[in-house]
Amino acid sequence: MRVNVHVNGVRETVDDVWEGESLLYLLRERMGLPGSKNACEQGECGSCTVYLDGVPACSCLVAAGQAHERSVRTVEGLATHADGSADRLDPVQQAFVEAGAVQCGFCTPGLIVQAHDLIERNPEPTDAEIREALAGNLCRCTGYEKILDAVRVAARRKAAAR
Repeated sequence: MRVNVHVNGVRETVDDVWEGESLLYLLRERMGLPGSKNACEQGECGSCTVYLDGVPACSCLVAAGQAHERSVRTVEGLATHADGSADRLDPVQQAFVEAGAVQCGFCTPGLIVQAHDLIERNPEPTDAEIREALAGNLCRCTGYEKILDAVRVAARRKAAAR
């Protein structure tokens, strides 16, 4: 089957997609976008989180064919600006780097997408709201404090920029 999908603002066509292929596989293996990680393949860890039509979704649970004629934004696409350039990181990405919230990096893409979504919906989240938003993302390296610090920093910066 042929799948036409808008990925990070660019219309892409992928041929010979088999019916059981996941959106995660399509993104990583066929389109060369390795940001979303393949960990549990059950939607439990959040490492493969992407935006699907503006809503966070575990790409391991979405059949590639379900993304036909839809919009996908990956962690790579967060650094892409309206003019198509990718010359700087999104404030959430930058805050994760600065706060030391990136350790092995496996969970980081999903956490960044989820944190980005939270801050877009709620520019000044409380700690409880941050924890709730990130509850579907598992990190095996940290005690989560640096991740929470990064989300707080990103929220403050985005609020100041508004």
